Amino acid sequence: MKLLNTYEDRDEAEEAAEKLTGDKRLASERDATVVIYNLFGIPSWGNFHRLGMYNLGELRILLINRASWHSTDQARHTEIIETLKSVAKNYGIELPGHWL
Repeated sequence: MKLLNTYEDRDEAEEAAEKLTGDKRLASERDATVVIYNLFGIPSWGNFHRLGMYNLGELRILLINRASWHSTDQARHTEIIETLKSVAKNYGIELPGHWL
């Protein structure tokens, strides 16, 4: 398990934890007067998508409409993929080839 995201609101953190599949853990820590909730889980594209992270929802829509892309769609796709390459490297997961 790895740290997937942090939250400042307990309800939001618990709601996010419910969306994850596989092992997960929610841990809180106090930073001065603020409580931060750390969400640990299995780093997978499915879990990141369920959490609404890394523009995966937008990527899905782009890929569905790939046949009718304009230059702005291509540029946005490239931007998202570059971010996802970094995420893949940081978490040691592979980027699916059909996303490229």
